[in-house]
Amino acid sequence: MPTASEAKMRIVKDSLGSLKIEDDCYFGAQTERARRNFHVSLPRDRMPIPLIYTLALIKEAAAIRNCQFGKISSRKCAAIIQACREIREHNFDDQFPLSVWQTGSGTQTNMNVNEVIAGRATEIIFGSKDNTEDDVHPNDDVNCGQSSNDIFPTAMNVCVAVETATNVIPGLEFLRDELQKKSQSFMNAIKIGRTHLQDAVPMTVGQELSAFVDQINCSIASIKHSLKSVCKLAVGGTAVGTGLNCSRGFDFALCEQINELLKERFLKEKFTVELCFLPAENKFAALASHDALLQLSGSFNCVATVLLKLASDFALLSSGPDCGLGEYLLPSNEPGSSIMPGKINPTQCESMNMVSLQLMGNHFTVTMAASQGQLQLNVYKPLIVHNMLHSCQLISDSVRNFTEHCVRGLQINHNQLERNVQHSLMLVTALNPRIGYDKSAEIAKYAREKRITLREAVLQTNVITAEEFDHLVRPEQMAFPMKRPPKDENGLSDSQHKP
Repeated sequence: MPTASEAKMRIVKDSLGSLKIEDDCYFGAQTERARRNFHVSLPRDRMPIPLIYTLALIKEAAAIRNCQFGKISSRKCAAIIQACREIREHNFDDQFPLSVWQTGSGTQTNMNVNEVIAGRATEIIFGSKDNTEDDVHPNDDVNCGQSSNDIFPTAMNVCVAVETATNVIPGLEFLRDELQKKSQSFMNAIKIGRTHLQDAVPMTVGQELSAFVDQINCSIASIKHSLKSVCKLAVGGTAVGTGLNCSRGFDFALCEQINELLKERFLKEKFTVELCFLPAENKFAALASHDALLQLSGSFNCVATVLLKLASDFALLSSGPDCGLGEYLLPSNEPGSSIMPGKINPTQCESMNMVSLQLMGNHFTVTMAASQGQLQLNVYKPLIVHNMLHSCQLISDSVRNFTEHCVRGLQINHNQLERNVQHSLMLVTALNPRIGYDKSAEIAKYAREKRITLREAVLQTNVITAEEFDHLVRPEQMAFPMKRPPKDENGLSDSQHKP
């Protein structure tokens, strides 16, 4: 393979002059300048490729509508469409080398996409990237009616919305559904609840898991609500929000075309969320701020808190397992120690906890970046979309891993649950209506001091009879107090018995 010095070179030009680049590059002078000027944290922090594909989709939509508006020829339009589709089919990934750490408006990446599309479209028409007669121009043709200031934030919103709808929400629904199955399966498995990490009254494992089901449902609802604002696009605002050099109605036309291009994908893959993009009511706000993405990031932050608690509780309830709580039995996915044979660790829980903290960090970064909308343009756009897309991938990947390798294989230690229920002194709460709070507290204290069971303490102090105790202290009823209590042989329920 020839070195850079040996490779065939060609000359490209922009408003600052001429540059030499390798002949097989489809991008032009502006991309090359940015590549040289912003070599920061590469290749790790290249501009996310989903954003590139989204920009290509938007450029295709723009070409179609600009052709209809008479701004570009049908010949150029067809070539631009083909080039955009080839980009989205992963044929030109190596032509987008720029770092996230560039201009805060994303101009370099917008021009990178414009130049690659223009170069490939010119090649499609003329057989060469360098035709100068009537080549496809990156600014005049591909970027017609657009500015980086409105198209880059448009791409940010579309890309994040699509990633959220196609990966984040289905991933959370997958986790929720599996937790729901486990909740139903363990709904009658009685255990001791805990508050302040101390013993509380009986409940069931199913009830415990149902809390997470509801929390995840609330998170999904919050995300869907936030998506409504994310679907309002900056397109048509051009440089500062006034719409200079943009055809009247172009914003609505472009949104309509974006929806059409996305519709086929959404119908094909049967996603549960329908996205409908519309122009933002106020283009000035759409350029100067990113409140909608910040709100969505806040929803992701709420997801992080749910996932952190879920994973932490699973790890705690599986602790031991021989000398800890040991109520949950997690799948044995891999050896846990290089020195302690037979040790198994809650690795999926630990992975999820780290992901949750990273999500919180991403949200803090997005919060700070969104607050920097000085005057007419927020200039932290690449940072915002970089973190938002990172959060999308983290949530999607981690919840699927946790569901497949932890939740699905969750079992419970029935013996440990029963042992804990039998030894819990908080069962005394069921005696409150019969003997009162103070007397119940005395009984619990007596049992703890004597290190005996609650039943033994009641019998030793002659507070009530064994029959009364067995009738009142029934953990399975304590776990479902709102259900209709069973009648005794006299046709009376517990609540109808007089002290």
